[in-house]
Amino acid sequence: MSLPAMSFILSKLLWGVFAPGNALVLAVALGALLLRTRRWQRAGRRLVTLAAVLLLLVMYTGLGALVALPLENRFPRLVPEGRIDGIIMLGGALNPPITADRGDPSLNDAAERILGFADLVRRHPEAKAVFTGGSGRLLAPDLKEDVTARAALLQAGIPADRVLYEAESRNTWENAVFSKEMVKPAPGERWILVTSAMHMPRSVGIFRAVGWEVTPYPVDYRTKHDATPWLRFEFGQNLVILDDAVREWIGLTAYWLMGRTDSLFPEP
Repeated sequence: MSLPAMSFILSKLLWGVFAPGNALVLAVALGALLLRTRRWQRAGRRLVTLAAVLLLLVMYTGLGALVALPLENRFPRLVPEGRIDGIIMLGGALNPPITADRGDPSLNDAAERILGFADLVRRHPEAKAVFTGGSGRLLAPDLKEDVTARAALLQAGIPADRVLYEAESRNTWENAVFSKEMVKPAPGERWILVTSAMHMPRSVGIFRAVGWEVTPYPVDYRTKHDATPWLRFEFGQNLVILDDAVREWIGLTAYWLMGRTDSLFPEP
């Protein structure tokens, strides 16, 4: 097995355990098991108590927004003016299993990527348009995002032949590498990168690392400009934001250690 394949599988398995939501559930379950033993009852009580406190913080505060805010504010959106040579959108906004089952394009919480990309493509008919995203799923590698992207963009008024599709990449590093090999951007060309604001720092760092300078066009904001904690009775939404933000911070660190970004926290 190749090193990229091993790192891909390992990242998926580790995230299944250490994602904040999953980790909290596992902590409660482990604590409940320990409570049924004599030797480890005290450890079980402490673990359950810690998990309960963390769950309350996630439910009633802006903890997730505080973790996400530096990521989303890192690259302000620049309104593109003048000639644009290319527009590239990263996958991740699509739900291929639901699309395959229902026969209708299904988008997830990052659907703004599709909307922002379609808007830019309409406003810049001179620019090449590229979608990059295969399957990032460990157990369903044949369900690729390009099928859903084609259908969703067609519904948004973008003809199928207007966009070039790269459908082999499994992560952001491969998005950049495979797309660059496909379109071969020339030095000095101006390319717009469309992805979620929270994902933009890692994405820009990766594109710089492969020698492709892009102009950030962040979409899919999850926070306001000020993420000061306040009472928010939205546990599900808060947990999703926290999960996504923690994944990005871990991804930034891991990719920097592997030499896949130009810095630990890329900046404009």
